Amino acid sequence: MKKISVMLIGLSSLICGCTNCDTKCENPWQSLLGENLSQADFDPQVWSIDKDGVISATKDQLICTKKDWQNFELELEFKLFKGSNSGVVIYMSDKNWIPNSLEVQIADNKKFAEPRTTCGSIYGTTDSKIKEPLAIGVWHKMKIRANGQMVDVWINGQHATQMDMSKWTDAKFNPDGSKMPPWIAKRKKCEMPTIGKIGLQGKHGKALINYRNVKIRNICK
Repeated sequence: MKKISVMLIGLSSLICGCTNCDTKCENPWQSLLGENLSQADFDPQVWSIDKDGVISATKDQLICTKKDWQNFELELEFKLFKGSNSGVVIYMSDKNWIPNSLEVQIADNKKFAEPRTTCGSIYGTTDSKIKEPLAIGVWHKMKIRANGQMVDVWINGQHATQMDMSKWTDAKFNPDGSKMPPWIAKRKKCEMPTIGKIGLQGKHGKALINYRNVKIRNICK
């Protein structure tokens, strides 16, 4: 009987490919910003969360995590308004976040149709496969998988873009030769830390943005 049990354990390991399978991963989803934004740094005069869990802002400011994150999967829902131009900021290693982070663009593609500015792009660096404007006033889903220097983005289940930061060896130009906007072209992306705060960008210009169900988990190893 003991010999049979050992054989079954060995067979199970072969099927899974390891003894610690993903099905046993103990990295559950958790709220990125905590209950009632308790795990966030923000200006309460700008940011708020309503009874339905909808997060919104009245100005172009960030709401950021109190802790640093690395090697994670992030999921959220966002609602676009006409002219929306916001985003999810990751790997923020400095309060001067624009050149010291990556911004996953959330935008109204009717207004922001240029390469590397559309919804799902990593702003100024990689282009999104999603070119058609997303519906205004309805909820859409975004997923970001940030595993070291590899960053992938999905919108409504469609893979939008991928960035291998190790290929960004010039501070001002993308690997394809295109020029980065000067305000983000301050340092080589290949040398940026892959750990930092995560933030949500608020109202930009006159265009609102809403978020809800913002959750995160560490990537299982």
